[in-house]
Amino acid sequence: MSAIRISQSSLLKAVTSLGLMILLSLIMVLFAEQASAHGYVDSPGSRAILCKNGQNKDCGAIVYEPQSLEAPKGFPHAGPADGKIASAGGIFPKLDEQSATRWTKVNINPGPNTFKWKLTAAHATTSWKYYITKENWDPNAPLSRNSFDLTPFCSVDYGGVRPPFEYSDTCNVPARSGYHVILAVWEIADTANAFYNVIDVNFGGGNPPTDTVAPSAPSALTSTGSTSTSVSLSWNASTDNVGVTGYQIFNGSSLVATVPGNTLSYTVSGLTANTSYTFTVKARDAAGNVSAASNAVTVKTKEVVVDTEAPSAPGNLHVMGTPTSSSVSLMWNPSTDNVGVAGYRIYNGNSLAATVSGTTTEHVVTGLSANTSYTFTVRAFDAAGNESSPSNSVSATTAEAPAAQPWAANTAYTAGTLVTYNGSVYECRQPHTSLEGWEPANVPALWILK
Repeated sequence: MSAIRISQSSLLKAVTSLGLMILLSLIMVLFAEQASAHGYVDSPGSRAILCKNGQNKDCGAIVYEPQSLEAPKGFPHAGPADGKIASAGGIFPKLDEQSATRWTKVNINPGPNTFKWKLTAAHATTSWKYYITKENWDPNAPLSRNSFDLTPFCSVDYGGVRPPFEYSDTCNVPARSGYHVILAVWEIADTANAFYNVIDVNFGGGNPPTDTVAPSAPSALTSTGSTSTSVSLSWNASTDNVGVTGYQIFNGSSLVATVPGNTLSYTVSGLTANTSYTFTVKARDAAGNVSAASNAVTVKTKEVVVDTEAPSAPGNLHVMGTPTSSSVSLMWNPSTDNVGVAGYRIYNGNSLAATVSGTTTEHVVTGLSANTSYTFTVRAFDAAGNESSPSNSVSATTAEAPAAQPWAANTAYTAGTLVTYNGSVYECRQPHTSLEGWEPANVPALWILK
């Protein structure tokens, strides 16, 4: 009888354990699916995917994860705040920079257009919605709810099912002219979030050019510096009824370079020493209209200097603050040179740890081991390659490594905080409050693997 009881007890424990394991496995699968639900509009190309493809410049970390523009759903009553709509709440702030010339436009025509999404995880979906800016919107103001017609021109009810990894909607786009922004929203069924993609479009781009208005002339062209073989220029932006797509730099009547419409400076190289040159700049739009020339600026290149004199040694090298477990902050007094200090080289013992510009007199040496002593020196160098003697040496010992805590959702993290996740240690890149789906392995813009 006792043996039967023991056998029944063991069987009950085994069944209970098996049930718990199955339940935990289901929870892990569901959570993994929820955390990895991401996607972006691939055609017409969204602002984020054009960043990843290199057609948009200076985009920040979104180039690594264009699928991660996730924020609370419920637009326009909820969702990302005004001014942070393009970045889905501000985690990729470069995307919120807004002007008539900041972003590459995709040509589009009114009427039927197909919006193609690429999903890195097909998640249960409530709806797909598409909004467009008003006819009189201000392209030079941050995107806000006031920028958009808040009634979606296209709304697709998806009933909570999972879409394919390549999904598309064909929608009738309202008539507009010139530059506008389309906001595409993918609402998830079983989380509180949605994915927000803005698409910069130019209406009429698929037809023969109808734009006959040239941009205004660039203004305030000036030289910001010169060497014996180069001249650096800068100018104020032109304006255009559609958008400036580029600037042409002229040396006399010869075109020497063309730069994108969001670039307002250029260095002309390959010049002759001790020679005068006259430069102008013209603006160009997508239809090929070219502005009048800017003001002319005449610059004389410098004489060739044969420099054999090394800079003086940097002085008073010292440690700033308290070393961390992986870094030491250094500062020193500037060197002098008969021509000019081009930069400083920071040495860790005999190994080059970093090189900084000649206007920089401090540097944080990173990537060090915890609880370890290091000795640093700094040397100055000039443009001719002459290097100074070393500064005084300074020694510092890094701190012991801080303890790492397990990562958790809905937690405020500061830069430098260490966490553990799936057996690895990560360091926080920038302050943020975590959300489900923002695990360190999923969001390299927020976390770096140690």
